[in-house]
Amino acid sequence: MKTIRVLYEDDHLVVFDKPSGMLVIPSPRKEKNTLFDVVNANLTSNKLHPCHRLDRDTSGVIIFAKGKQNQQLMMQEFQSSLVEKRYIAFVRGHLNRPQGEIRIPIKDFHQQKFQRHLRPKPALTRYRVLQAKKKFSVVEVVPVTGRTNQIRIHFSQIEHPLLGERIYAFGKDFDVKFRRVALHASEIKWRHPVTKQWVKVESELPEDMNNFVNQHN
Repeated sequence: MKTIRVLYEDDHLVVFDKPSGMLVIPSPRKEKNTLFDVVNANLTSNKLHPCHRLDRDTSGVIIFAKGKQNQQLMMQEFQSSLVEKRYIAFVRGHLNRPQGEIRIPIKDFHQQKFQRHLRPKPALTRYRVLQAKKKFSVVEVVPVTGRTNQIRIHFSQIEHPLLGERIYAFGKDFDVKFRRVALHASEIKWRHPVTKQWVKVESELPEDMNNFVNQHN
């Protein structure tokens, strides 16, 4: 099985550097070789459990807890807004401002297919442009609220969808192509649920995104 890079570990938590193309947990199709499967493959105790999710395409930092109790403690930190996440995204075109906020209520595309009565929920995304290329922008993104697919939906709603987007945009709308949704979880900072100390872990831009940036003016 594939070796997953460990970015941080203590007696309670582990932070992995998730590769793109890998599910975090098994889907209803019971896919094998999910991140959950791989990191638990050789463990006899302290089973690891994810404390949050990343899309299959999204790479970067993700926290797993050692045992259910630590998972519950860490998820309480998320619910108490004591976790800060930063992402790097490639978005189509050039944004009007070098930094700003997107405040648009969200009703997830997948949820509304099966639960049409659901109302959109308030959502806030902050962004800062890091680089403006000819046909796309490299953007640092902070999802203040944690709605499902929030970053992808918000940038599509302001007509700057993420490169590689196929659910909230059409492939024909892009002048430049990327093989996956161009989103990387670059940093996570949280108050440790046991020690109460703040911890910050970073992940470098993966090879495919780094090469893409360097190949474009």
